[in-house]
Amino acid sequence: MSSRVLKKLGLQGEKDITFLPEDGSDAEGDLSHSSGARKKQLNLNRYDVLNEQSHSESEVKEDDDHETTSSLTNNDLGQVETKEISRKKKKKKKRKAHRVPANARSSEDNAEDEVERSVREVNEMLGEIEPSFSDPKVVVCRSKDILSIEQRNLNPNNELKRIFGSKIVQQTEMKKRGRVRGHMKTTWFVTPKNNWPPIGKPGIEMKLVSSSNGINVYQYIHHPQYQQVQMKFLDAVDSGNPDNIVKIIDNHPYHVDALLQLSEFCRLSEDFSMSSEFLERALFILESFFHPSFASTSASSRLEYDLQENRALFIALFKHLTLVGQRACYRTALELSKFLLSLDPVNDPLAITLSVDFYAIRAQQYSWFLSAADQWTVTRNINQLPNFSYGTAIAHFLLTGGKDVEKANECLQRALILFPGVLFPLLEKCGIQPDSKVMGHSFFNQQTTSTSLKQLEALYVTRCHHIWRDPDLLAWLESNAHAVLGRVDEEDSEVGDLRSKVETWYKAATPRNILRHLILSDLKEVPINLLDCHGPLYSFDPLPPPGGTTIYHRPNRPTLNMENANAFSAFFRSLMPNYDINEPAGQAIARDVELGTNVTELTQSVTSFLGALRDYLSDFHSQIDIDIGLDTDDDTEVESG
Repeated sequence: MSSRVLKKLGLQGEKDITFLPEDGSDAEGDLSHSSGARKKQLNLNRYDVLNEQSHSESEVKEDDDHETTSSLTNNDLGQVETKEISRKKKKKKKRKAHRVPANARSSEDNAEDEVERSVREVNEMLGEIEPSFSDPKVVVCRSKDILSIEQRNLNPNNELKRIFGSKIVQQTEMKKRGRVRGHMKTTWFVTPKNNWPPIGKPGIEMKLVSSSNGINVYQYIHHPQYQQVQMKFLDAVDSGNPDNIVKIIDNHPYHVDALLQLSEFCRLSEDFSMSSEFLERALFILESFFHPSFASTSASSRLEYDLQENRALFIALFKHLTLVGQRACYRTALELSKFLLSLDPVNDPLAITLSVDFYAIRAQQYSWFLSAADQWTVTRNINQLPNFSYGTAIAHFLLTGGKDVEKANECLQRALILFPGVLFPLLEKCGIQPDSKVMGHSFFNQQTTSTSLKQLEALYVTRCHHIWRDPDLLAWLESNAHAVLGRVDEEDSEVGDLRSKVETWYKAATPRNILRHLILSDLKEVPINLLDCHGPLYSFDPLPPPGGTTIYHRPNRPTLNMENANAFSAFFRSLMPNYDINEPAGQAIARDVELGTNVTELTQSVTSFLGALRDYLSDFHSQIDIDIGLDTDDDTEVESG
């Protein structure tokens, strides 16, 4: 309590403060001398101080300083040694020399500084000064700002609470969790379930590799015991028997790649709840061993995708945000996408930029998306992608509520000229029949010969056609389609220039990161040419980088020529977790015969595996009780409490 308040209570002054001599002499005389005055003053109501008008922090601090200085000049200081007095006087003089006038300190709490106010008024009249991109430090800063996120937006449960209410979500979570446990730590990405086993020491950790210019590079490390389990897992994948993978999870419940593989099995069987749980457990263990300095919100942490130990976090995050987006938690999916991109923003190994536009528009983050598009157009030519070309037009349209559409029209017409192959499939997905003028014109009927462009256009239509079902957007699309045809008929020079640019952009084959995106997205409407996928197609690590670094080496084996392979057998082999386009020829031919003669046996095997997996999970809770040493009576008490 400050001395000013003490004075109000009658506890400040010469008769209320007694200094004990340093020599330990008796002070009863001083105490008895002041007892009468103190009793009289204590009759005041101490709570009257609460009714006084509150002062600013600077006034309180100054008042305390002033009264402390006054009290130190009282005669009671004679009981203190001369050396101590001189030291305090020096401090008092120094404090007075640096003191700001009381009226200036008080106004600091209640009004803007004159200089700051003047600068603000000038900026309002002339506009804010934008930093130049010519400075590389500014580019790094702007990139970090674009990818910066808030920690609370990383967990989908927080968004579900905003949508449906916290009580409903909490009740649902309690039903899922069952009995209350207290051994699970809180994480950013997922809410761990109380029936999950304790983490223990799985044998992984993250270390800081380097730090430069505010960017920290990290790497996951697999300890020898984890490496042994990983080799067993790879053998289980090669065996083609899912039961072997379940055995690994039974003995090592937090083996990341095994969890990712089981999640994929459940997804293929459309058991999305179980698939999500395996993914969440994989993310939980990866996050639990983040380096203490690893920052997920400031976009300053990096992981190299070339290192096999790091790739599990990329894959788990991609699959997790996909499932989160399917639950309509678009803001969370957007924040997870930003975090995933921040891990390797230069290479973008999973081409997450192909889905950022969808989540940003669905989450109504139009301003952020337009800022990102402007910045990435300068640094990575993002406007050459169909999703960003159409996405920026939609963002401009929705940002103004369809009122100021000049910029939106410009962007949409550019997108229609660059990627005319989007229009008819998009209208078909929306259930709209184009008019005769659009249908009969050759411009929107032309077919591209670029495989990569076909894939990107099909990907955009499949993922984003839900956005275009808005009647206002469809009417706006129709008017701009007519405007484009008018420019084509008038032989607008810009149309020819843009068309020639597209042919230059999409001459090469589909980049490897885009192929990974297509494989992980697994959209049936988007074609994937297996001949373009040179490398293993494991769902836990699709198309690893050719020059990547790994500590797990598998023996080289003769491979099968896919050009002569049976398409039917190749399709079924691609569904298996051990599918590899470079599979040994003899083993592949044997599978061709087996799959061609008895496809039903494969279906029964997968069904049997999923049934066994569900039984395993249902018995998992009792296994935890045994592992952590809880008896039945203790569990009953926890449930009743």
